[in-house]
Amino acid sequence: MKIGIIGGGIAGLCTALALQKLGLQPEIFDAAPRFEPVGAGLALAANAIKGFQRLGIDQEVIAEGNCLDGFHIFDAQGHLINRTDSRAMSEKYGLDNFVIHRANLHQVLLRHIPATALHPHKKATRADLYATGATIHFQDGDHRTFDHVLVADGINSSIRQQLVTKSKPRYAGYTCWRAIMDNPGLESIYASETWGKAGRVGWTPLKNNKIYWFACINAPQNSPQMKAMRVEDLERHFSHYHAPIPTLFHHTKPEQLLWHDLYDLAPLDHFAFPNLLLLGDAGHATTPNMGQGACQAVEDAAVFADELGKDFDFNLAAKRFETRRQPRTQWITRQSRFLGEVAQAENPLFIKARNFALRHLPAWVNEKQLEKVYRVDF
Repeated sequence: MKIGIIGGGIAGLCTALALQKLGLQPEIFDAAPRFEPVGAGLALAANAIKGFQRLGIDQEVIAEGNCLDGFHIFDAQGHLINRTDSRAMSEKYGLDNFVIHRANLHQVLLRHIPATALHPHKKATRADLYATGATIHFQDGDHRTFDHVLVADGINSSIRQQLVTKSKPRYAGYTCWRAIMDNPGLESIYASETWGKAGRVGWTPLKNNKIYWFACINAPQNSPQMKAMRVEDLERHFSHYHAPIPTLFHHTKPEQLLWHDLYDLAPLDHFAFPNLLLLGDAGHATTPNMGQGACQAVEDAAVFADELGKDFDFNLAAKRFETRRQPRTQWITRQSRFLGEVAQAENPLFIKARNFALRHLPAWVNEKQLEKVYRVDF
């Protein structure tokens, strides 16, 4: 079975690993000049760790990251709005609130994939689908024909937009800065977010005395003003937020800063096409508000390998995958978008009501929502 994987991110690499365990040897094609990750910190919940267990690499991944005791939400003055006990969640559902540098996760995945299977500088532009296979065309003029193709090249996938012409990325309404920096002396055993009228800031300690932080501000799409924002501008914008938020910005170097608008995809009717399947963000990109983007990519890999291993009929396995994955990914996309709208609220009356409601939210409500995320069907 000659399988091509388009995209060398988490979804593509995890799926390649899962297929290797079935005795297959997929080839991976990525647009980047090298198989190197772009990004910052990454949160992995219990469902992702269970997926890594299926792939046989959970202990390698865990060794590269940091498990935190809890997740706290504060208001701009530093008053607690809501908290989750990650240790209790871990005991019940498996390792939770685990954070890792995206580059470290990629290194773990790449260790298990033969270098001969990796093809950089190959941006896929379109697919020709046949009853007997699929031909992928690349930007450099090259083309390759496979028995089957897995498309995992992200939210801007040209092939998905070719197959589903209306599937344009959907702007979330806010823009985001991220950075990984050296820890300036802060101590914390939990991840936190601060929600206020000026926007949202989150930070978490990483391994090797590093800190990952992000900041989100409501803004028009592709705003030149937001694009021009520097670290010192963020420090001024959030200067009235509680400690240590101004300190985070103050100690961040300009070259450590990443900026981009946030998008998701409206749920698709299909992931499966003749001899082709959409995986990860190419099929169900979500906003990062639930920390489930990478987690769902890992789940995709585990579930597809599970289905393919039943009969090694790609198209039947792809349809079964679609049946299993659509309800879950659609729910996560909707929930994550809603959570972002709630967190990014600017109306003072709504903010006051939201914070009151979250402070008095029964613990069982929180846990029931987390249970729906953490309980996976493999």
